[in-house]
Amino acid sequence: GELEMLREILLLTALAGASAFSVAPMGAGALATKPALSLKSNVKAARVATFAPKMSADGFVPDMGRRTLMNNLLVGSIAGPLLVLPAVLVSFLTPARSGSGGGGIVAKDALGNEVTIEKWLSTHAPGDRSLVQGLKGDATYLIVKEDKTLEPFAVNAICTHLGCVVPWNKAANKFCCPCHGSQYDKGSRT
Repeated sequence: GELEMLREILLLTALAGASAFSVAPMGAGALATKPALSLKSNVKAARVATFAPKMSADGFVPDMGRRTLMNNLLVGSIAGPLLVLPAVLVSFLTPARSGSGGGGIVAKDALGNEVTIEKWLSTHAPGDRSLVQGLKGDATYLIVKEDKTLEPFAVNAICTHLGCVVPWNKAANKFCCPCHGSQYDKGSRT
C-alpha cells in the first residue's frame, strides 16, 4: 500500500542521488591538454598537467577501486538512514493497537493481593481514602464516593516535589504533605 509506495520512492531517490557520485568513463583523450596559445611558459598549466591522474590507453585509473569504495560508503551512509526513517515515522504515527479487556492496572493491597471492587466496597465506608499499590508500585489512594461506588480515578500518594507519602487528613478534609506543607482537596487540587 502506501508504505510500499513510499519505500519505492525513497529507493529511487537514493539511487538517483547515488548516480551523481558515479565516475564517468574516461577515454584516452579525455585528459589531453590543449596547447597553450602563448609562447610563454604557463606555470599553472604545467602544474595542472603534472597532477592529472595517470591513466593507460585503455582507460584504467589506478585509484578506481578506492573511488568506488568511497562512493559506496557515501551512498550507504546516506541511503541506510533514509530507508529506515519511513518505517520509524510510520510506526510512530500509527496508533497503538488496543490490548485485551479494560486495559487498566490491577491495584494490590498491602499484602500484594489483587483488589476487587466488590470486596473493596464491602470493607470500606463512603468517603474512605485508603492506600493500595498502584502504578509502578506507588502508594495510591482508592476513593469511595458517597453513593458507595469508586471514583473513576485514583490519586497517587507520592509527593511530586520531595517524594514522601502524602496522608489524607480526615479532620481537614484534604491531603496535607508532611514534607513541604502543601495541601490538596479531595480531588487532589491545590
